[in-house]
Amino acid sequence: MPTVPPSPTAEQLPVRTAAVWAALDPLVSAGDALRVLDVGGGSGMFAVPLARLGHSVTVVDPSADALATLRRRAETAGVGGRVRGVQGDGDLLHEVLADDGGYDLALCHSVLEVVDDPAVTLAEIAGALRPGGQVSLAVANRAGAVLARAVTGHPAEALAHLRDEGGAPGRPARRRFAPDDLLALVAGAGLTPGAWRGISVVADLLDTASGADPAAVRDLELALAGTSPYREVAAGLHLLATRA
Repeated sequence: MPTVPPSPTAEQLPVRTAAVWAALDPLVSAGDALRVLDVGGGSGMFAVPLARLGHSVTVVDPSADALATLRRRAETAGVGGRVRGVQGDGDLLHEVLADDGGYDLALCHSVLEVVDDPAVTLAEIAGALRPGGQVSLAVANRAGAVLARAVTGHPAEALAHLRDEGGAPGRPARRRFAPDDLLALVAGAGLTPGAWRGISVVADLLDTASGADPAAVRDLELALAGTSPYREVAAGLHLLATRA
């Protein structure tokens, strides 16, 4: 199989998603080019960097505008030939991808919060993987949402998140997950979960005026991502799960 170039250095990665990239790095930098499926990957925040590493990425997204942006970004980055955009929904992958299954890696980031049925979408993604393939799952964390709304002066919204009552008045409801919720979804899809991590334990709580050194924040994020009790109050949750 074709080999991939070295992965981006830690300094090149967004602070907020440093923990996700750290979990993906052993897979995407292992030396072989992968077939990657990015469900809800939109404009290519993950797809384009993965394509620059030499992987072939198919992005399935319902937004034509997002896919147009993806195409421009991929062409600008010189990886247009390794990125394919397909308009469609994650809960209909068997129709959208037809017989194009057998992916080595699937990404499902910030998607299960907004789909009609997270269990159906995750089952569709599991079905698109080859045996031994893995899915990277990132979701909003309920505990992190409670803490974030409380410390920014919105106690009523924090209480609503605590009670799992959906979004604030005037805003569309968006699911938040506890770790056990995510693990139950993974088991229901017939996948084997790895260890879960926190995404943005502190990065979302620090505004740009804090003066904090981004490199120091990144190092702290990576140290806290897999450490309790800190990971429990992160903005998001992340895990890798494997298809048998």
